[in-house]
Amino acid sequence: MRPRPEIVIEAGGKVPDEKPVVPPASSDPHGSPDSPSPDRQEPEPPSLDDPTHAEEKDGDVDGEGEGDGYDFKRPTSPEDVPPPAGPENGTEETPKPVVDCPLSFEHYMTSRPGPKSTGSRQFPLVRPPRECRKFTAPAVDEYIERMEGVIKDPDLYRLFQNSFPNTLDTMVKWHGYAQDENGTDTDQELSYIITGDIDAMWLRDSASQLYSYLPFLSAHSPASNDDIGSLNSLWRGLINAHARYITTAPYCHSFQPPPESGIPPTHNGAFKHNNPRPAYDPARVFDCKWELDSLASFLQVSVGYYERTHDLAFFAKHGWVPAVRAAVDAAAAMRTGTYDEEGHVLPSAWTFTGWTNRGSETLTNDGLGNPVKANGMVRSAFRPSDDATIYQLLVPANMMWAKYLEEASIIMEELAEGAVHSIDVGKKKMAADLTSTMRKFAFGIRKGIDKDAVVEHKDFGEIFAYECDGFGGVNLMDDANIPSLLSMPLFRYAESRFPLPKGATGRDYARIYQNTRRFVLSEANPYFSRGPVISAVGGPHLGPGKAWPMAALVAGMTAFDEDTGLVGSEGEGGLQEVVAEQLGMVLNSTSGMGVVHESVNSWDGNDYTRAWFGWANGLLGELVMRIERWERRTNTLSGGGLLGRSWQ
Repeated sequence: MRPRPEIVIEAGGKVPDEKPVVPPASSDPHGSPDSPSPDRQEPEPPSLDDPTHAEEKDGDVDGEGEGDGYDFKRPTSPEDVPPPAGPENGTEETPKPVVDCPLSFEHYMTSRPGPKSTGSRQFPLVRPPRECRKFTAPAVDEYIERMEGVIKDPDLYRLFQNSFPNTLDTMVKWHGYAQDENGTDTDQELSYIITGDIDAMWLRDSASQLYSYLPFLSAHSPASNDDIGSLNSLWRGLINAHARYITTAPYCHSFQPPPESGIPPTHNGAFKHNNPRPAYDPARVFDCKWELDSLASFLQVSVGYYERTHDLAFFAKHGWVPAVRAAVDAAAAMRTGTYDEEGHVLPSAWTFTGWTNRGSETLTNDGLGNPVKANGMVRSAFRPSDDATIYQLLVPANMMWAKYLEEASIIMEELAEGAVHSIDVGKKKMAADLTSTMRKFAFGIRKGIDKDAVVEHKDFGEIFAYECDGFGGVNLMDDANIPSLLSMPLFRYAESRFPLPKGATGRDYARIYQNTRRFVLSEANPYFSRGPVISAVGGPHLGPGKAWPMAALVAGMTAFDEDTGLVGSEGEGGLQEVVAEQLGMVLNSTSGMGVVHESVNSWDGNDYTRAWFGWANGLLGELVMRIERWERRTNTLSGGGLLGRSWQ
């Protein structure tokens, strides 16, 4: 499997053609965005005109909690400033100046600080001062600095400079160690990474946010060689946090800070309106919707770390194996259909009802959802957009889950075979059982997709449906959020490490994907939003007419995959033209802020949602890295390429 993106970084931040080793990381002026859905309630930022705003709790979703999600303030009173170092060799060290960090990143960003980029767009520099950044990865910073000499357009470089490090700069809310029952720190790292303006950690979002930095992990670096300030440590902390959350609440998708962090839970007003079964603890869980892609994201971030570092001992040490067991069991319980062989209605392992004025925020049939006929796929009550599915067999989520079941089973197999001598007997036995279970599970999903999710479209030929129900019902659309049909090449579903069983036949996934891609990026897709500002896939989460820049970035990233049929093509509709169109739309849809938004009105660039949104900003960096790698291979980096041209 090729990791996403298939890029590694050399010392000095170079993206090479081959496989060098990464150097180790050392220790709106227009008002509030559109109203969100009940599960993603956005906090009302304190007024800058209010002299007491410094004491308000920005992390409180509806004013009742005690969280503080965006505080960048550092101590500035004299008693808070450490004294200068004592005399040394007859001289005294000059005390470092105290930096008055921004109170809130949202306020800082919307104030459009200088210096402005020198292009026509005059994008502000919104990276917090170095002393105010939440987490620093030197290899990432070196790469950003080096790219200033590669990206010739000042506005494109500023967009990249602001966006790519946004998660590390502003959203790593806590990184530390787990504690035992006595309150003593252990050696188990934990990380808590918020989405941006929503002060909670989504499994899917946090995995995707960190995945953008995969090339900067120190290769072949065991945990014993890293300190708590390294990117490898941050990554392990995220895997450990995911494992903890999934072990205790496998059907939930977003979570509160670990108790060890000392950060109070964020209040979510949706808790009193929603009724998931089984119930959850709001002190540990922010919101609970069963989304299969959340579990797939846990496996994805695990596989990415293993393939980059080969740190197998990490997976044997803490709770990863039991967490995978919990994830597999939870998903397996949702493979049942609505009826048994005699027609009795079967109970569901998870149900959900909610009091809401949005149809996408609750399930029909008293929380069961629309009926499903079992076919090997997994029912997912909600999509990666957090909207309810229409047909519960959500195809992109099943694709991603199947693919990473296969890839994670490689880790399990090595653990089962005793490659780590310190693994205990119970985990070793569990790993052996999971190895075969995960591979059979993945094959069953693939059979179900081949049987019920590939349909003949009158204009595009065979395409993948977005959802199906096993009875013959299909939903022909795509949504911007990943996993999507458009994003299929990013998780390499078309490839499998394991041969088909004897007598089984596979499908031509490359051809089906190409047909599906043409469908998704056309007006035949009911959620493809077209207009003069940006034309890209949107979704029901924010409604028709709202394009998601994330989808434009995915269209650009996937263009480099051979499954698209664009590699090697030139001229109109060729690879460079396709990528240029997508990148140009994102560059021109930031409302002058120089960061990637969640959604933008295709006809009004000043009508957008969520300027502080880490996931999409990381994808911008991934696209730039893919472009650079391609232009190095084709010798177009210095001239004639997308990074060397003017975008004015």
